[in-house]
Amino acid sequence: MKSAKNLMEHNCASCNARLHSVFSVLDTDKVQDLNYHKNCTHYKKGQVIFSQNGLPYGLFCINSGKVKLSTTGADGKEQILRLAKGGDILGYRALLSNDRYHCNAIALEDCSVCIVEKSYFLNLAVEDSKLCTALFKKISEDLKKAEDHIVSLSQKNVRERMAEALLFFKATYGFEVDGQTLALKLSREEIADFVGTSTESAIRLLSEFNTDKIIELSGKQIKILNTDKLTKTANISY
Repeated sequence: MKSAKNLMEHNCASCNARLHSVFSVLDTDKVQDLNYHKNCTHYKKGQVIFSQNGLPYGLFCINSGKVKLSTTGADGKEQILRLAKGGDILGYRALLSNDRYHCNAIALEDCSVCIVEKSYFLNLAVEDSKLCTALFKKISEDLKKAEDHIVSLSQKNVRERMAEALLFFKATYGFEVDGQTLALKLSREEIADFVGTSTESAIRLLSEFNTDKIIELSGKQIKILNTDKLTKTANISY
């Protein structure tokens, strides 16, 4: 049985993550109804939240923690498609299109995730115009990010992609309290899977960035020392 503390932490009305999600547009009554139609669970680091080709049974809402969405090619190599954090929703594309999951969702660290009932979510998305609009906006944003990632993979060299990836990690998860260390710990293999290169190349490039005083490495921790130089290396123009 959940403790009162856990019940309070997972109540939609008092959930800070909800305020940063598509459900922030719901009125008080619908928030209470949402709370009734969801269940919460915890996933340990490395645990699969849902699997590629699996059938959707609900909408996953990240309460806390970090998640990677990835696909595995015919050669068995993983490609990280997207990274998610508290307030993000997962599996909505498969739900809305009545399709199977096109990727795996795996916890990068211990996570708390709420699962909204499938039929309830689909009905709510149709009935609530504000939620429907928020979902369209979410789909558009994710599509834009996917398109940008495809362009980067096809047009930028691996050094530029590595610099861009580090900036993306910063934009997605921010820094630790020191204001420099990325609030994300990925293995060299996972970084390579996101950049679209070999683990050996990822290790070499990170070492070069470290030597050039662009970043500072300490195990899986990465401290960004020179954002301007990193941005220039990524060949990003604003």
